[in-house]
Amino acid sequence: MTVLDPLGTTRASWEFAAPWGARGYVTLLDGPVHWIEFGPGPHRTAPEATAPESPPVVFVHGLGGSHLNWCLIGPQLAAGRRAVALDLHGFGLTPGTRRNSTVRDNTRLLDRFVREITGTPVILVGNSMGGLISLLQTAAAPDTVAGLVLIDPALPLPRQKPDRQVASQFLMYALPGLGELYLKMVQSRQTPQLAVQRVIDLCFADPSRADPAMVTAAIALAVERQTAPHRDESLLTAARSLMRVVGRPRRYFATMAALRVPVLLIGGTADRLVPVAAVRQAAARNSSWESAILPGVGHTPQLEVPGQVLGVLTDWLDRHFAPNG
Repeated sequence: MTVLDPLGTTRASWEFAAPWGARGYVTLLDGPVHWIEFGPGPHRTAPEATAPESPPVVFVHGLGGSHLNWCLIGPQLAAGRRAVALDLHGFGLTPGTRRNSTVRDNTRLLDRFVREITGTPVILVGNSMGGLISLLQTAAAPDTVAGLVLIDPALPLPRQKPDRQVASQFLMYALPGLGELYLKMVQSRQTPQLAVQRVIDLCFADPSRADPAMVTAAIALAVERQTAPHRDESLLTAARSLMRVVGRPRRYFATMAALRVPVLLIGGTADRLVPVAAVRQAAARNSSWESAILPGVGHTPQLEVPGQVLGVLTDWLDRHFAPNG
């Protein structure tokens, strides 16, 4: 492949996001990191990233997610600005290990990515674990972030009865040894098609809303990942580190309160992983944040109701980051 910049960026051979006009790249950032860029323009390195009229949008996926999580809204947001999505360590097409797949490690990866690939400041858009990572990046390096969009981010849970399936699944993840056996058993019993359908059933309030082209792409990516080394190890490492951060609500709420950039919080009322009560609790604690609650929507609104998410997000962007404004 042709090297495109001094960081060792090359065009990726995978084209899972091609149906949505995205081009894939691999950059060496303490190992290969896969990312995609939406829009018609050629790949741009960080020095050129000061040219667009509005801060770049950087999408950050959640636990078990990938760059594909953003393909239904990324192309529309690429007008007048860069719009890119990376695969975190251990997910999508970026390899990972137990050593580098924690929330903190992936926050460091995001920091390098925005400084060296897109240029800063950026607008971070994170879902689930990606929302948590984006929030931590904003708190740790406020100079790199112009605005923050949290879509059903991982949050401290209010005192209420949790979803039984979600609670039991994360309990298994948390148990050393048993978590590894549990994932090995699950992986051995399901095809890529079934794995994708189970994620849809968990993350969508209405699975019939799943975009057929996206389902096809997700299955193709799942097939590709079957031979990825350390995939279970990376998932468990990330899940356990996420639970540690969310399990310290006082510290997490203090981190939220310290943010000084525009924040948009989006939640679905039918989210089984992050209950809407947790979203409302975060909104109530941070009066400067803007929030939107989407009725009858699950954990990944950008995939389930992309049009609604685009409406809320573009309105917020137009008011805070209008091109030429």
